[in-house]
Amino acid sequence: MKKVGKATITLLLAAFLLSACNSDGNSADTAAGNQPQPAATAQSGTAEPATAAPSAQPASSAETAPSPEASPQADAAGTAQPDDSAAAAEVPLLYHMNKNYDIVPNTETTDKKVVLLTFDDGPKEAELINPLMDTLDKHNAKAIFFVNGYRVKEHPELLTLIHDRGGIIGNHSWDHIVLKDKSETEVRKQIEDVQNIVKEITGEAPQFFRPPHGAGGDVGKKIAAGNGLLYMTWSVGSLDWEMKEKDTGKTEKLISNVTSQLHSGSNILMHELPWTVEALDTLLTTLEGKGYSFVDPRSIELKMR
Repeated sequence: MKKVGKATITLLLAAFLLSACNSDGNSADTAAGNQPQPAATAQSGTAEPATAAPSAQPASSAETAPSPEASPQADAAGTAQPDDSAAAAEVPLLYHMNKNYDIVPNTETTDKKVVLLTFDDGPKEAELINPLMDTLDKHNAKAIFFVNGYRVKEHPELLTLIHDRGGIIGNHSWDHIVLKDKSETEVRKQIEDVQNIVKEITGEAPQFFRPPHGAGGDVGKKIAAGNGLLYMTWSVGSLDWEMKEKDTGKTEKLISNVTSQLHSGSNILMHELPWTVEALDTLLTTLEGKGYSFVDPRSIELKMR
């Protein structure tokens, strides 16, 4: 009995010491932030990787926020930039030009009672351009401004003014000369020099070409097409170029000239002239009163049908 008692005491003492060691080890792991390993899976007999504990909120925010380089609205330095995608969206091509230079809808559901507003021989003076643009803005209207290269060279700031205020820039040749009897080399220079200077100043080359005096000839049409330009003259003339400063009743005469020829798709020719600027608000109001709206030039296909 004495021998059995000693063995029992020895075993109990060993078990007690082993239990104390395990308890101290688990306490140390817990204090250090270590997690106990999960039990082995029944399928593989090996321990599964421990599932990561959810991170604190600040760390989560840092991980999910896009970096400046990945954001389309940030520049190289990570500075947020305005999103111009909406402004840069293309205007739907709803119209085309026929051989009479009228504007025609592409589908039966598109409004056909529209007119195209155009102004030739600029840019001339800010004192004419600003009130003209004010009137267009008032009527929510867009227009093509067919410019001459020599005028643009003399006053590039006026071209910038038209462009910045939403005017659509058109090509009206460099020197405003009759092109139909000129050599192909000269016609090309007259047209392409304007393309180049307008793009240099505004960043955009014109897409519309109107030959001076409506006389471009076959060579003018060929070179315009080669530069991606829609060639046009006009279908309604305001005859504002025939009026003089001393003439009376110019506003009434201009409006009468336009309305007497008015039809759906009218391509209206006007100029940057004081009396045209003065008459424009009344003219546009009159056209609206007759049920017409103003086509956005950007909605016109660049190929004649």
